[in-house]
Amino acid sequence: MKQPMQNLSVRTALSGKRILLTGTTGFLAKVVLEKLIRAVPDVGRLILLIRGGRGGDGARERFEREIATSSVFDRLREEQPDFLERFFADKVECLTGEVTEAGFGLPASKFVELAGRVDVIINAAASVNFREPLDQALAINTLSLHHLTALARAADAPLVQISTCYVNGYNRGEMREQIVKPAGAAIPRHRDGYYDVEALIGKLQKKIERIKARVRDPKLLERRLTELGIAESNRHGWNDTYTFTKWMGEQLAMRGMHGRALGILRPSIIESVLQEPAPGWIEGVKVADAIILAYARGKTSFFPAKTDGVIDIIPADLVANSILLTTAEAIAEPAQHRIYQCCSGSGNPILMGDVIRLLEGESKRNWRAYDRLFYSEPKHDFRVVNNTTFRLMMGCMGVVVGVRSAAQRLLGAGGASRSLEALRTTRTLAITFSFYTQPRYRFHNAKLLALAQRFGSEEGYLFPVDARLINWPDYLCRIHMTGLNRYALRRREAAAASSPAGVALPAPQAAR
Repeated sequence: MKQPMQNLSVRTALSGKRILLTGTTGFLAKVVLEKLIRAVPDVGRLILLIRGGRGGDGARERFEREIATSSVFDRLREEQPDFLERFFADKVECLTGEVTEAGFGLPASKFVELAGRVDVIINAAASVNFREPLDQALAINTLSLHHLTALARAADAPLVQISTCYVNGYNRGEMREQIVKPAGAAIPRHRDGYYDVEALIGKLQKKIERIKARVRDPKLLERRLTELGIAESNRHGWNDTYTFTKWMGEQLAMRGMHGRALGILRPSIIESVLQEPAPGWIEGVKVADAIILAYARGKTSFFPAKTDGVIDIIPADLVANSILLTTAEAIAEPAQHRIYQCCSGSGNPILMGDVIRLLEGESKRNWRAYDRLFYSEPKHDFRVVNNTTFRLMMGCMGVVVGVRSAAQRLLGAGGASRSLEALRTTRTLAITFSFYTQPRYRFHNAKLLALAQRFGSEEGYLFPVDARLINWPDYLCRIHMTGLNRYALRRREAAAASSPAGVALPAPQAAR
């Protein structure tokens, strides 16, 4: 007779535990860190692996400058200032190291010592630049798993790997919480289910080295390695280098954690928090926000998208809670591999067309309320077109703008025209993000929701993961737009001082 599954508890599982957390200079890991401090104060120790600064600063200096000062801790500063200060001093350890180096670049003795005092590892370090040079994306999103699994084995500790739902690549249909089969070139599959990617990685590294041997100019080298990443990603079944290298990272994690506890948590498109620590909290400009910002600044008024497709957006606090549930389960019930997806598409879907309608309507009604986002009233509708129409429009506009720019040069007018700048912005956004605005599949999270049921009603309230909590008009129009304006963007005066145009679109960065 099958035994009923026992109840689980995040607070019980993590009490007294020493957690190594990577990626805390990034957005998501800050939300995880804040939630751990606030909801699990009895945690034993938080060991933050942080890359040293370029100026020679160590991990503690970077923590004090880039993490401890973050507005993500404003709630704790207001409600429990003394507790937060004591926690930072007593329970936060900052370790200078690099996930892309063997042993994190530590002396062998320090690596062994570290392994002796780690109970669980949460890896949120990643480069989320969709068009990263292949060597860099491979190093942090894929090869770092060799080093993380080595620590997990040495420490006999579970590993929780943060991935992305978009490792599903060019597959179509209903995407469930399971190992993803590549949609492109054949890759051999191991008898344990994961894919053997070592030979593929070796081939990619040889191609990288050949390019590095031929190209000396740094800018040209970066472009060639970026092009290589996109070409190889497309060939093997992915849209961009980010998702391709994250998929390979999953395979290395499963191989390296054979017979040990591994949780893989795949979020969809992560945006501002729904509830905690403050509704709308966000750091930096995310996938949808780059398009919103370009529209707000008059940089684009049309974009290729599939209006009747389900776009999968998930607030960051639901993702952070999912990570903690996955971590608690890995500690309480080790020696298994589990894959979960934190997403909204199956339980609370919203169409791309509805997202555009809601955000455009809010922008036109209340643009004055978003003083850092809108410098003037938006004059145009945001038009959504299919790929064929988009290419035709871009071609026609390119001819018109090119003729106009040539005339300006003949008349002695220097600089690129606003039309040319807008055209370039639209093209850049389309190249980078259009795959995500033309959904080919729907993500499912039945296993994650079943896991959440095992934590009981009290912890279900403390650590919610269900996207059905989201009221989309309220979240997009009130919470997210307010948060984007308040937290992600600088004041106009400060922005103008550092960037005369005041309209540059921030690029995604690696979180280490």
